Amino acid sequence: MTEPQAPRIDLISGLLLLALGMVWGGSFFFAKIALSEVPPLTVALHRVFWAVPVLFLVVLWKGLVIPRSIRAWLCYFVMGALNNAIPFSLIFWGQTHIGSGLASILNSTTAFFGVIVAGIFLADERLTIKKTVGALCGVLGVATIMGIEALVHFSLQNLAQLAILGAALFYAFAGVWGRLFLREYPPIMNAFGMLVASTVLMFPVAIVSEGLPVLALSKGVWASIIAVAVLSTAVAYLLYFRILAIAGSANLMLVTLLIPPIGVGLSVAFLGEEMGAGASLGFVLIVIGLIITDGRVIERFRRQSV
Repeated sequence: MTEPQAPRIDLISGLLLLALGMVWGGSFFFAKIALSEVPPLTVALHRVFWAVPVLFLVVLWKGLVIPRSIRAWLCYFVMGALNNAIPFSLIFWGQTHIGSGLASILNSTTAFFGVIVAGIFLADERLTIKKTVGALCGVLGVATIMGIEALVHFSLQNLAQLAILGAALFYAFAGVWGRLFLREYPPIMNAFGMLVASTVLMFPVAIVSEGLPVLALSKGVWASIIAVAVLSTAVAYLLYFRILAIAGSANLMLVTLLIPPIGVGLSVAFLGEEMGAGASLGFVLIVIGLIITDGRVIERFRRQSV
């Protein structure tokens, strides 16, 4: 009996992966435009609120049954906090002090936090030498981006960078939470449930902190809000789970390599942002760390060398 082949990237999954990288990389660009008129917590509220009806239509179309148990919704509220409410708030606040391109680079450390947190809490995701070396390379990249001055004096820019890293850490914990407590529910239902929960969480936080949302916004800002909610959130989840089904989780991880260059490219081309030498070198180190963590490029090189 032949062993089943591991999922591979074909033309369709490759295009879907590129699309996911574009909508997730574009989220930092869209958010930066929205932040020109809307405060960060309110942007986070908009992002989850407008994504809910889109996924609700998908749930209805697929005929999925919405869970009614208290346990399920408690799990969704925790997932919504870890994967949406807290990290979105941290990222958007961070983007009020640093560029969207830099934010997208720092956010790519989610992959490193993911392997570390999973290695601690999940029995089938133990840390290996490869993952450890990749994570250390990512840490070196972050240190290069922040610079030695971060150790000498603290600033709002440093705090903003730490906020993005904090968001990446929350994403990592969200991944573990989902593996432990949400595996019995359909993926699309999990996405819908956590967005509903995060909307409920963000309403009082945003209103108390920043007041009622102002609807008299420019067309460009409204377009960016809808884009970050519909494209970078609702559609992104649909792409995510489709790629996961046809290409597997290992291939899905490749999207982490696509997000930073897309985020940087949009910020440089349309927002006039510039990437310093430290940020560029740090980005290269993070990419190297991601390649080491993934391992397939190194393994292929070894096979060709034999």
